[in-house]
Order: sequence, then C-alpha cells, then structure tokens
Amino acid sequence: MKRLKNIILTFAIALGSVSCVSKLAYTEPDLPLPEKFQYTATADTASIANLEWKQFFNDPILQGLIEKGIKNNYDLQIALKQVASSQEKLKQAKYMQYPDVGFGVAAQISKPSKNSMNGQSLNLFLGQSHVEDYNAAFNLSWEADIWGKIKNQQEVSRMQYLQTYEGSKAIQTQVVAAIAQGYYNLLMLDKQLTIAKSNLELSSNTLMITQKMWESGDTTSLGVQQASAQKQATELLISQLEQNIAIQENALSILIGETPNKINRTLEMSDTSLPQNIMAGLPAAMVSRRPDVRQQELVLLESNAMVGIAQANMYPALKITANGGVNSFKFDNWFQIPASLFGSVLGGITQPIFQKRQLKTDFEVAKIQREKNVLAFRQSVLNAVGEVSNALVSNENLKVQEQKATEQTTTLKDGIKSAQLLYRGGSANYLEVITAQGNSLQAELNLASIKRQRLSSIVDLYRALGGGWK
Repeated sequence: MKRLKNIILTFAIALGSVSCVSKLAYTEPDLPLPEKFQYTATADTASIANLEWKQFFNDPILQGLIEKGIKNNYDLQIALKQVASSQEKLKQAKYMQYPDVGFGVAAQISKPSKNSMNGQSLNLFLGQSHVEDYNAAFNLSWEADIWGKIKNQQEVSRMQYLQTYEGSKAIQTQVVAAIAQGYYNLLMLDKQLTIAKSNLELSSNTLMITQKMWESGDTTSLGVQQASAQKQATELLISQLEQNIAIQENALSILIGETPNKINRTLEMSDTSLPQNIMAGLPAAMVSRRPDVRQQELVLLESNAMVGIAQANMYPALKITANGGVNSFKFDNWFQIPASLFGSVLGGITQPIFQKRQLKTDFEVAKIQREKNVLAFRQSVLNAVGEVSNALVSNENLKVQEQKATEQTTTLKDGIKSAQLLYRGGSANYLEVITAQGNSLQAELNLASIKRQRLSSIVDLYRALGGGWK
C-alpha cells in the first residue's frame, strides 16, 4: 500500500509540473439574421410554427393521413432507428471515463532444449525437463482525463445523438408537409375534374345546337367540326385528370407507408381552410425551432469538441495499468491462498515528441473543419430565412391572384350565357360560343390551381418556420 501511495504521489508531482490547458469554449457564430422577416409588417414573437400539426391542419381526413405517415413512413422509421442506434452509442460513451477491466485464465507448458541453459537448469534444480505455469488474473487499464479528451469524446457522442434526433424531426416536418401538399393537390385535381365534366356538358349542348342549325342550313359543317373538336378536347382533358388523380393517390399511399390505393376524401377544395392570420414570428426563434438548422449547429458543436480532442492528443497522457490474481508453476497448488497471490501496478506519463507532424496536422485539420461547419451553419440559416421569405411573398401575391382569378371566372361564366343567347338568336357565330366556353374552362382550371398554390404556400411557410414535428 505504501508503494502504491508513492507511485500516485510521483504522478501527481509530474502532472503538477505540466501547464494545464483550458477546455475549448463554444462561441455561437454571428448569424445573418434580420430583425424581422421580409414581407411582414411588424416583428411579432407569435408564430404559426408553434402550433401542433393537429391544430394547424383541421381537416379530419388529412389528419388521418398524417397520423399514418408519422407511424408508417419508411424514411421516418429509418431515421428513428438511427436515433436509437445513436442513443446506444451515447450510453456507451458515458462509461469512457471508467477503466477497462478484464479477466483471463491461462495455462502454459514449456519444454526447453536439453542442451540449452534453461534445459540444464530445470533438470538440475527441479529434476524435470519441462516447466508449467498457471495464471488467473484480473487486468485493469485506465487513462486519466487530464486535458478533457475523454470528456470531449463524450461530447462528440452526445452531439451525434442529438443530430440524429433533430434529423428525425426534420424528416417528420418534410413528411407532414409532403402529405399535406399531396392531399391539396388531389383536391385540386378533383375540382378540375368536376369543372371539366361540367364543361363537357356545355360542349355537348353546343355541339347538339350546332348540328341542328347545320341541318336547318343556318351554319356550315365547319361549325359542327369546331364544336365537335372542342368536346373531344374536353374529353381528353378529363382522361388526363383522371390519370393524374390516380398517380397522386398512389404517391400519397406510398408517403403514408401503404401500397397504392384509393384515398377516401369527403371535402372539396373550397371547404378546406388553414390559419388565415399568418404569423411568422422572429427569425432568431426560427433558428432554434427549425430541426435542420439546429442539426447543422450540432455538427458545429461536434467539430468544436473534435478540436479539443486533437489538441489533447498533443499533450502528455497518464496511463495506469494493474493486474493481480493467482499464479503457480504447479496445478495442484494453483489456488492456494495467499501463497499463489500476485499483483502489479504500472503507471507512466507519455509525451508525444515526433509523430511525423501527424498530431499537428490533425489539430489544424480539425480547426479547419470547424471553420467549414461555421460557414455551413450560416448558410443553413440563410437558406431557412430565404425559404420563409419566399413562402411569405408567395402567399401575399397568391391572395391577390386568387381574387383576380375569381373575378375573371365570374366574368367569363356570364360571357358563356351571353354568347349562347346571342348564338341562338343569330347575333353571334359558333366561334364566339366556343371561344367563350374555352376561356371559361381555362379560367376555372387556373382558379383551382391558384387556390391549391395558396394552400401550398401556407404549408411551405409552416414547414419553413420549423412547424410539423410537434
């Protein structure tokens, strides 16, 4: 025991003579953040991203699809498995500060040459030509965390775990947004199909009237051909829309982790609603809330810890090894206590001197990697602010476009009625009727598209602000 105390005292004196290195502190880099988002009147702390997705999306059908997606989507399940894997590594990292302990049992028989010194000595002193050795011992190895290397290694494991956790949240926001976008696109296609079928009825009536007028000699066969061509174009559009609806249903089914199938829906696009009071909140809050930006910051924190590890590798390392157990050169008295007991303790300080500049290179590369991750973090923040700004300006402009498209649709619908009355009275020709119907069809299809784009812009804003993972 006294010898062990002397060894520990020797190491303490040696360590005291070495200057300490302070732990690397993390300083958050300056970020390119405005005081408020562009296209917002005031800087308000409230944000739609604080809403849970069940509060943001109030359509029961859509809620059901999102629930299935969160539960069954394979990309999200893979991300969650990665979280579980990183969690196990984090648990293991917590034990890095403890010594390694092992137990081994060994038996050895050696028979040296009779003409060797060992052989002759064995025969002279033991009266035998071989030697036996039986050993059972515990082995211990421990490195003191003088410079914080082990602590930084634990920090790396923690940052890697948090990265996978934030990554899973980022994937969930993407899955939620993708399901909502697909659902609204499906409702738009339903609306466009209804419009096309209604227009087909108008085209059929126009063709029937034109045929009767041709039979009575009030118009030419060209009028019949044009009216028939318009009806055929509408039938083609209906077929294309039905195809797109089936493809969109298949895409939604895959998103929610199911085989391609029909998607039941009871609402029309005109009955859907999202929060109309769009509150973006503060850019600084978005940075801390958005999972992919937070993930990039964790990468930076990991690289900061890696710099600490590379720096610690350049300084002396204190390692202590010990073993103890029972040892005997005869099997019969192997476990005779205390005669067979043995033990040893070895400690040493190792200072790297010449490693072909490897340690210096590792340190400099780690610092450069940290600088790269600072730039990547700033870029991720800049991209996030840009996505929010794009969604805000899209929503504002699509409001105006929806209003104008609604007015245009109303005007063109009235124009169809006027054209049909004039055509029947002989004051308008068939081209005016066909043109009026074609313009009205395109206006209604465009209005449905603009409504879907506006819904999509609100969903984009919700995702860009970091909503969807709660």
